[in-house]
This record gives sequence, structure tokens and C-alpha cells, in this order.
Amino acid sequence: MIPSGENPFHGIYVATLTPFREDGGIDEAVLEAHFGRYAGVPGLAGILCNGHAGENFLLTRAERRRVVEIAAATLGKTHVIVSGVVTEATEEAAAEARDAAAAGADCVLVFPPFSWALSQDDRMAVTHHRRIGEVCAIPLMLYQAGVASALAYRPEVLAQLACLPGVVGIKEGSWESNAYDRHRRLVQSIAPHVAVMASGDEHLLSCFVAGSDGSLVSLAVLMPEAIVALDQAVRRGDLAGAQALHRRIQPLANAIYGAAPGCLATARLKACMTLTGAWRNGAPRPPITPLPASELARLRAALVQAGVIGDDGGA
Repeated sequence: MIPSGENPFHGIYVATLTPFREDGGIDEAVLEAHFGRYAGVPGLAGILCNGHAGENFLLTRAERRRVVEIAAATLGKTHVIVSGVVTEATEEAAAEARDAAAAGADCVLVFPPFSWALSQDDRMAVTHHRRIGEVCAIPLMLYQAGVASALAYRPEVLAQLACLPGVVGIKEGSWESNAYDRHRRLVQSIAPHVAVMASGDEHLLSCFVAGSDGSLVSLAVLMPEAIVALDQAVRRGDLAGAQALHRRIQPLANAIYGAAPGCLATARLKACMTLTGAWRNGAPRPPITPLPASELARLRAALVQAGVIGDDGGA
């Protein structure tokens, strides 16, 4: 549900995960409960499903549509449902965006195709997003990838994308606070209606202090209340309160996203779901493999430090 009034897409969104059964299929009952967990969290604007944390690129087209259907049935009357689209071919991405709209998504977040990590020219991103926007009939969000990656859009390209019809927000994941602030100022100057959301899980405090319209963040699957409170503390000028929350949040963020290899972030999040007792099976989908015992011990210690679980492992 897109709320009425000014700035309807601003706010904190949980970038959700996708639980699987032992046979590898989506566990729909656990997924419904996963979405439902966030229904009662005050201050949450919505969820992002089918993002990188949701293992979008390892799901079938039918599975991605089903994820949106469950999200819309669970939260669609009260929260904004954003669905990620990450597909190499533009027409396939456009078709999946139509699927998301038909399944109940309020908005699609278009990720750059992974092949663009090899190279991209200035026209590819604009062509890709414009075509998706022409056919899907719901608003678009952009994804600005980490500045160390070839997937990141140069400022000139980001400016063109922000001005496309139907673009309402940016998941700004530059993963570097100064780059985030430069991009935020750029978009504010040319497309002030576009929400710039600070979505680097390891850099939330610094980006929120610089200025943000919200965040689409996977760490919120574990600490939604704390991340909403961090955003609200910064907005009301309570720096001491924000710093106290940051001291809780940051060690867990570092444990999940700051350890190499970064491709295991989703596997770490899913392992945390089992360590907290929320899920029985946190296995990722191949080729990602379960984590070793040493990783699980490190994550357990970070969850205890963050206050997500007690020393005895209880949530």
C-alpha cells in the first residue's frame, strides 16, 4: 500500500530473506511468518523482497512472483511492498517487473545486471530502466552499487536515471559515506522528489547524520526496532541516543558485512535467523554453502553483543 500524502516512499524498509525447506523449495509458511514479524514494528515503511538478501538471482521467475504474492497478502494493506528485479536481458526484466506489479508490489527496485560488472556504457542503464518503466505501470527505485564495483553508476548516469519518469527512490549502497553524500546532493539538486535512502548496512549512522530519506536494509531482519530508532534519534537531533544505538548495531553489521568474503552476507543473515531461533532451516541455495562452525560462533557472539540474543542463546 502506497500511503497518501507527501513523500510516500520515505522511511525504513526491511530487505527480507527467503527461507527454504530441506528439499530446497521455498518454505511458504516460514516466509509468511518472516514478513508478518515486521507488521507490528512501529515506524517501518515497508519491505524489500526479492533483493540480493532474498537470493533473487537464485530464484525462478515463478518463485519471485510467489514471494511478492505472499508479501502482498501479509503486509500489502499496511506497508509498501518493493520487489527487486535483477535480470540480464531488458525484456526479461520488464516482464518480471510486470509480474511483480500483478502480484501486488507497489514498486520495483531495479538492480544492475551482474554482467555490467565487466563494463557498461552510459546508455545501457538508461535504456534498461526506461523500458522497464514503460511496461510495469508501478514506480521504480534505482540501486546505486558500491563505488568499488563496476556496477556503480557514474554521477552523470545516475543523474539521467533519477530524472526518468516513474523513478521515486534510490537504494544508495555506495558503501562509502562521502560518495553517498555526493550522490544525495546531486539527486537533491536535479530531482528532489526522488528519495535517497542510505542503505550501506555498515554506514548507517554516518549516512543518517549526513541526511537520508530512509533505508532499505537487510540488517533490519534482525534489528528492525533498533534501526528505526536510530533513524528517529538522528531526525530529532538526539546524537547521544543515536550513538548508543550505533554501539549496539555496528558490531553485528561488521560481523555480517565486514568480513571477507562479502558474498556470504546473506548466508550469515540466514544463519543468524537460526541462531535466534526464528528459523529451523537457514540454508542458502547452492552454489552458496552453509557456514562453518567458526563463522557461526563469531555470529553468535555478535548477536549477544547486540542484545539480539542472551548469553544462553535465547532471543
